[in-house]
Amino acid sequence: MIVSIAVADVLLQVPILDMEWEHFAVLVLAAAAGGAFGASIGALPSFVFTGFVVLLGEGMAALSGTGTEFTELGGANLASGVTGTIGFGPVTGPHVAFAGGVAATAYAGWRYGEMEPEDWDYHFGKNILYAFGTKPDILAVGAVFGVLGMLIARFSGALELPVDGIALAVFATAVIARPVFGYSVIGSPRGDGYFDMSPFAREDERGDGSGRLAVEPWLPQQYKWSGVATIGLVGGALGGWAWIMTGSVFMAYGISAASLLFLNLGVEKFPVTHHITLGGSTFAVVAAAELNSELGVMLLAILGGLVGSLLAEFTQRIFYAHGGTHVDPPAMAIVIYTVAIGLLYEFGVLESPGYLGI
Repeated sequence: MIVSIAVADVLLQVPILDMEWEHFAVLVLAAAAGGAFGASIGALPSFVFTGFVVLLGEGMAALSGTGTEFTELGGANLASGVTGTIGFGPVTGPHVAFAGGVAATAYAGWRYGEMEPEDWDYHFGKNILYAFGTKPDILAVGAVFGVLGMLIARFSGALELPVDGIALAVFATAVIARPVFGYSVIGSPRGDGYFDMSPFAREDERGDGSGRLAVEPWLPQQYKWSGVATIGLVGGALGGWAWIMTGSVFMAYGISAASLLFLNLGVEKFPVTHHITLGGSTFAVVAAAELNSELGVMLLAILGGLVGSLLAEFTQRIFYAHGGTHVDPPAMAIVIYTVAIGLLYEFGVLESPGYLGI
């Protein structure tokens, strides 16, 4: 559990209100660069880097617990630094690089619709695979939202809010970008309301001459409830097992995030699971504080994966499928289940807040 505690300290207990101005200025510059970097290489590719860096940090943490020379050289501190200050920091932190890339894509969809690739069926503002290279205005938008994401996450931690501040920042920045660039905050549903995905199954178009589909689910390969539930059970079990064996909440999350390289490369039907495996690991931590049973912990981890998966699908049908830009369903799912865990801990119902530093 050393790495989980260390990362929580780094992420959620930084007293930003008391920070020296010089250090704060450096942090802002780093976050601006991180947001611009996310816009430059694309939001999803930047998150793949998050996965690789987190895997490196958590792998080092696992090595530091083996009593080797690496431990004697301060491996635990180095590992938590890699995960906390790089993987979840201004360089590849989702609240900075991914958030910057998402906002830049929303801006590009509004400002440069003609850039839309021919093989992209949705509105261009949702194309988080697209890398914008060196276009100054787009990178500037990424920089601004990278700083905004950093501030939201840091203030969330400084105020000890019962929520994953990084996920909150990813969600909040995406929602803010919509009205800023002229999009509806939620969008108008087509068919029989927000939860009706049948227009997509029929390939109905909007009928406004744009050629866009009437309903655009977040993952065309992962929106049917039966499949969503199944991958939730699988991912929850893997997240729980990873925590039981390593004590790392973020090991399975890192694997899931890094695996999205294959989605970015166009592998068909590739699932998105980081909110699922993190749910499994988080529920395992909470369960371990309540239960003296490895099987019980594993079963609760499976439930955590299911909860994360279903929440992502539920929220995508409200915020994503009918809107013009990307609002991240995994981030929304993580916000909801960490708020629930955090509040239950605050009210004394649970003995552990998971990885939240409250």
